[in-house]
Amino acid sequence: MGHVALFLMLGICLGVGGWQLAICLSEIRDKNKKYEAASAYAREKGKPLLVAGGPWGISRRRRWLIRTPAHGGGDVCLDIDRSAIGDHPNGVIANVTHIPFSGKSFGAAFASHLLEHLPTTEDAKKALAELSRVAETVFIVSPFRQSIAAWVIPDHHLWVWQKGDTIYLKQRSKSLGKNKEKYHSYRLGKYPPS
Repeated sequence: MGHVALFLMLGICLGVGGWQLAICLSEIRDKNKKYEAASAYAREKGKPLLVAGGPWGISRRRRWLIRTPAHGGGDVCLDIDRSAIGDHPNGVIANVTHIPFSGKSFGAAFASHLLEHLPTTEDAKKALAELSRVAETVFIVSPFRQSIAAWVIPDHHLWVWQKGDTIYLKQRSKSLGKNKEKYHSYRLGKYPPS
């Protein structure tokens, strides 16, 4: 009987591990596809690519263990934390809700795993408005809701997902308290680009 329970637990662990690996690989594929599309769109427009949210993140593990950035840095890389930008030659320390560039300075903006870290849906809407102001089109990447990591990372304050050219924002209940969730949608100017 003990062996059956052990094999059952092993099977469950392998099943969940395989499922999470598949989710992780899907997230990486989605992120890379959107980064390439943002880069191509910016090149097509003859304007630079803005990356909001540095490719190194703020975790030291990425530099020491993985030793590769999560995505490209674009032509200009913006983050509130210098360590997330790394040694990018055109790194800008700024808040995504107040981007220090004039309107439509960029062909495209790419924001990966950024919006869910903002404290409120209102802050995320401000960030989306700023990204749309400085770029002709915006590409957003966020954790999939099926990812266990997305549920357990303590500084994820929002759920963010996209359908077509609409971004949906939902305040996570632990950020506001029970029964106080907010839900907003934000329509991007031109996504996906034609």
